[in-house]
Amino acid sequence: MPSFHPGQETPVAAQPAPQPEPRKQRGGRNLQAAIGVGVGLGAVIVASLFVVKALFLFVVMAAVAVGSWELTTRLAERKQIKAPLVPLVVGGVAMVACGYWAGVQWAAAALALTGLAVMVWRMAQPPENYLRDITAGVFTAFYVPFLATFVAMMLAADDGPQRIVLFLIVTICSDTGAYAVGYKFGRTKLAPTISPGKTREGLAGGIGLSMLAGAVLMQLIIDGGSWWQGLILGGCAAVTATLGDLGESMIKRDLGIKDMGTLLPGHGGIMDRLDSLLPTAPVVWLLLAAFVGS
Repeated sequence: MPSFHPGQETPVAAQPAPQPEPRKQRGGRNLQAAIGVGVGLGAVIVASLFVVKALFLFVVMAAVAVGSWELTTRLAERKQIKAPLVPLVVGGVAMVACGYWAGVQWAAAALALTGLAVMVWRMAQPPENYLRDITAGVFTAFYVPFLATFVAMMLAADDGPQRIVLFLIVTICSDTGAYAVGYKFGRTKLAPTISPGKTREGLAGGIGLSMLAGAVLMQLIIDGGSWWQGLILGGCAAVTATLGDLGESMIKRDLGIKDMGTLLPGHGGIMDRLDSLLPTAPVVWLLLAAFVGS
């Protein structure tokens, strides 16, 4: 046993070397997990699109079901709003299927019937807050499955997989361009009370990259497409993607939450990935139908 003398410093036990924390991007997300999940989702999407394209329809249906569950669960937890989940999931799957196999008229009819089913299903509960609950249910039916139905209608075209690739890439480029340019050059806040991280410079970068991607892909992979059509499509997609992101940020701020769920490590929930995709889908579908037919 060592001896100590007055004036000697008391030895300090060796401390274990600190372990490096997983890298995180802005917002406190785990970057490695986010990349891994993103690559996994991309592989599922590509495999389902180009092996048997109808398989991608089931990916959309699953996303609709989980997204509806996330949104209604958060509404119940934070605001005690009880939107009926069963008719929303059943009706949502029906909307997507109708959009793929029968077109927009049948999808709209499925939306109307889903709204009626929500009203009837809620009648089994006491009448207090009936109007509030069915309003939230109808909103959920429109926001999640009906907007996702336009993805199914893009898929139904002969070149459906190519249209989905175009839709996904211009939307992703909008987010990527906005992040990269905003991080480097962002100075002027776009909507500080809704999403403090977004800047006008970032928005310009997102629009520019999305327009570039749209021009290249419209010329190369869409039958009858031209580069100038891609510029228009990419610009419109970037604007709607940004508005969709801001819209969900408004919902989450009202609910007092950061993410809609925890299903996707590094990303949050399904709805946190669909926020920009959902409102962009009808815009891209409409422009493609106008430019090259549906």
